[in-house]
Amino acid sequence: MPNERFSSDDPREWMNRAHSDLALGLLQRQDVYLEDFCFHLQQAAEKALKALLLRRVGTFPYVHDLGQLVRLIAESGIDVPAEIEEADQLTPFAVLVRYPFAQSVNSEDYERAKKIAQRVVTWVEQQLG
Repeated sequence: MPNERFSSDDPREWMNRAHSDLALGLLQRQDVYLEDFCFHLQQAAEKALKALLLRRVGTFPYVHDLGQLVRLIAESGIDVPAEIEEADQLTPFAVLVRYPFAQSVNSEDYERAKKIAQRVVTWVEQQLG
């Protein structure tokens, strides 16, 4: 658990939440669907990107589309590496995989989601200093 909580308009609190979701996404328990872990990995990347937008432009849209968030970061003047643009691959995990009618996630999908989410969170931390 994070040591300190901050207000909801503070990028540090958004990063606290990103780290919490990342930890949940990395649990790898046998009794949990991989798609549930992928949901938390998507949330980690989303909250980290929103933390950066909050710091850079003071606001962010209430969307789950990581491609859109990455484009807004680029438009704010930050050079976004290609591997961070891959965050868009996590977007489908925001909503669709949370329901029983969704297609299941395989271990390859999960491993890719882990790498992308970890990369995004680390990159945002570097940007925030």
